[in-house]
Amino acid sequence: MFDVFRNNMKVLMALLMLLIIPSFVFFGIEGYTRFRDPSEPVARVAGERITRTEWDAAHRREVERLAASMPGVDRALLESDASRRATLERMVTERVLARAAQDMRLVATDRRLAAELLRDPTIAGLRKADGSLDVQRYQDLLRAQGLTPEAFEAGVRADLARRAVTQAVADSAFVGQAVTELATQAFFERREVALAAFRPADYLARVQVTDDEVKAYYEAHADDFRTPEQAAIEYLVLDLDALAAHLKPSEDELRAYYQQNVADTARAEQRRAAHILLQVAPDAPADQKARVRAQAEQILAEVRRDPARFAELARQHSQDPGSAARGGDLDWFGRGAMVKPFEDAVFALQKGQISDIVESEFGLHIIQLLDVRRPPAEPFEQARPRIEAELRRQLAQRRFAEEAERFGNLVYEQADSLEPAAQALGLTVRRATLERTGPVGADADALLREPAVLRAVFNEEALGQKRNSAAIELGGNRLVSVRVTEHRPAQRRPLDAVAPDVRQRLLQEKARAAALQAARDAQAQWTAQAPAANALRAPVLVSRQETHGVPPAAVRAAMSARLDGDAPAWVLVDLGAEGAAVLRVRRGPARETPDPVRVRNEREELARLWGEGEAQAYLAALRQRYKAEVLVK
Repeated sequence: MFDVFRNNMKVLMALLMLLIIPSFVFFGIEGYTRFRDPSEPVARVAGERITRTEWDAAHRREVERLAASMPGVDRALLESDASRRATLERMVTERVLARAAQDMRLVATDRRLAAELLRDPTIAGLRKADGSLDVQRYQDLLRAQGLTPEAFEAGVRADLARRAVTQAVADSAFVGQAVTELATQAFFERREVALAAFRPADYLARVQVTDDEVKAYYEAHADDFRTPEQAAIEYLVLDLDALAAHLKPSEDELRAYYQQNVADTARAEQRRAAHILLQVAPDAPADQKARVRAQAEQILAEVRRDPARFAELARQHSQDPGSAARGGDLDWFGRGAMVKPFEDAVFALQKGQISDIVESEFGLHIIQLLDVRRPPAEPFEQARPRIEAELRRQLAQRRFAEEAERFGNLVYEQADSLEPAAQALGLTVRRATLERTGPVGADADALLREPAVLRAVFNEEALGQKRNSAAIELGGNRLVSVRVTEHRPAQRRPLDAVAPDVRQRLLQEKARAAALQAARDAQAQWTAQAPAANALRAPVLVSRQETHGVPPAAVRAAMSARLDGDAPAWVLVDLGAEGAAVLRVRRGPARETPDPVRVRNEREELARLWGEGEAQAYLAALRQRYKAEVLVK
């Protein structure tokens, strides 16, 4: 059989060429390369690539972080092109600083890492009563964010190293007294401004628009009068809520969870105690310890003579800054919240009893047990809905990875419809209409604003073939697949439909031009001859900090105007859609000499700003050194 192929090799080659060449003609090379790695480089730093996949993932994390910290923010702003560009620029900067830190051998020490972690109020809030970190709660917090302590701390170390690259430059900035005086004098300068406003609305009645002008404007600005491109889509979402809805914990699981997490926890005894602390270090000299103990014994004797004075003596003698003002009251706590010697002493007391002197790593304590309670357990039937919801979510988290793989396979294998995947997974196919900027409708699903979803919809293959997209991972245990059911390209609206809009736009433009010309004429006239008394508004003092109702553009123009002695300057300001203004600008009163403390603060603030400027210049030099470049427009 192989002899047949050998003897007819030329015929087979010709046949293959006839099959291959037309396919290139009809489909192009792109048809053979569309299955390559979609993670094309979007930026480079020192020859290393930043891929689109990395960019999308970083921006998704940034959007989730900002959305969590600002619940009312419009996600469309977070997912705009400008926001995505800012994320990419930040990634490039981080890569540049990381490379510089590596070359400079900059490493964050354990002590520096610990100090940085405790600056975070969330982590600082996880400390126990003795000041140590609650490791279990710390790990739970990171686990909820999909992080391990090692990965999180490595990220903080890397961030500290990156910040150290420019911090030395910023901290070294120095501004002399003469520069400070010149800068602050210019910054706090005040000027007297009287203005005349020329508004387009005042000139609308003086302008006319012909039909020919409407038609010419329409032809010249055709792209301004188009219906937006739209795609009607079906989409399928797999998330924890969707999984949890189909999972039902058994009765045994519910009761076991109740015993472990509700009943036993509720029955745990809690105690409320007050203490008087006299601080002494464990390694303090013996004579110092003896003096502190003698003082403690004296206080203990007073307390035992009159236990009702415990709170008074605590406020007077206790060196615990957190409880002394409350009469030593430590509020309610259970076992494991305090250091061992303190806890053992408290749980050995009867209500109202006062302890002997208890020594811990913090010093010497005199303790009074104020109260004991054992909170009643919540009945099982009352807690059942909450327990079932929690168990459903836990089961969903365990099964998500398995179901996510199944989701991806189903939408790929049966790519003509999302219904088979929806039926197999117990999900519901949803429908929406999208534009390239996001979904249509204020109540649209927020995930449809995700850039990854919009890219999956608005590409030639999706719009043309109308097949299921691959599973799109959105973070937060969410997957989505989309399919275009109808594509409506952008279309030019006919002139008859938009003629009123065109006419109104032309009227506004002509009225604005008339207002601007009237302002120019007034400026020329008033520069040569003073205006009538009522031509200008009453003058006001403005500065860079206080505008007093003067438009910001006018304030900037007034503060930038060149003044010659006591003569006023006449300044024309284009206010855009608001028209124009003519300003009469005079020098204002000199700034009063500030007190020495304010002078020092201003000098420090100027030095800080100067340092930030030098740090940015240094960063720009580093970007050049490491050949940082952004490859996308």
